[in-house]
Amino acid sequence: MTERPNILVVCGRNKKRSRTAEYIFKNDNRFNIRSAGLSPKSDRKISENDLHWADLVFVMETRQRAKLSELYRHMELPKVEILNITDDYEFMDEELIEMLTDRMNDALNLHYQL
Repeated sequence: MTERPNILVVCGRNKKRSRTAEYIFKNDNRFNIRSAGLSPKSDRKISENDLHWADLVFVMETRQRAKLSELYRHMELPKVEILNITDDYEFMDEELIEMLTDRMNDALNLHYQL
């Protein structure tokens, strides 16, 4: 484990939820952060390198964790946490920011005492 954990945030197309998470936490000195999408049409599509880099992966929905496991079944995945945030928000939506901040901080405190 690195001194500053590497956090990967994943959603469907890396347009709204995961991009918002990366944006709001990009200057947080507690960890490094990246975002990616599972869809081939993603702005930034997830890669094996992302998963090798990550110490912890956040997905927005249960089915996204299942898809990650299916796509990368040949790899040992890092710990994957589900944030339970539906695709009902625009990039940088205030309610989305609040949910991401609360849920990610809770999980990070649980895993790393950050």
